[in-house]
Amino acid sequence: MTAPTLVLGSTSPYRRELLARLGVAFEVAAPDCDETPLPGESAAATASRLARLKALSLAGRFPQALIIGSDQVALLHGEQLGKPGNYERAFAQLSAMRGQTIVFHTALALHHAASGRTQETVVPWRITMRDYSDEEIATYLRREQPYDCAGSAKTEGLGIAMIASMEGSDPAAIIGLPLIELCRMLREEGFPLL
Repeated sequence: MTAPTLVLGSTSPYRRELLARLGVAFEVAAPDCDETPLPGESAAATASRLARLKALSLAGRFPQALIIGSDQVALLHGEQLGKPGNYERAFAQLSAMRGQTIVFHTALALHHAASGRTQETVVPWRITMRDYSDEEIATYLRREQPYDCAGSAKTEGLGIAMIASMEGSDPAAIIGLPLIELCRMLREEGFPLL
């Protein structure tokens, strides 16, 4: 029996790079869904809903595929932090995060289009930021320009210099795609990894 096509429902270069680490063939497709949080929705629920919607939005285009959807929402003092998009918003996020602990909720959905089965999980990561200076924020933003990352700090890059400690179960989750959980889900679908 031939393994189904694997599709990454994301335009994120970070997720593409993470999935490539598994050494399996996959296609990339842009999902079609509104990423606006719903009123009163928790960060974990937002991430989970968006991961599922991203995967499901591609089922019609890939009716036999295993489709991966993922989303990440950062939470600071009850407020969801999205992608800043520009220098000013990134500076504001990093200023607010100074010396604080942020919980990043990275959700993963694996949808088997042929069977209709969807597996889902959310992997939390706790990151405590250092008490850095405004000058350090400005230098970091000029060098890394992390405007496409929730919370404005890339742990896989220079953003690690802004961090005091990290706690979580899957190091790939903080970058945007929980590979440990994805491997488990793929095994449950009979998709060969090894």
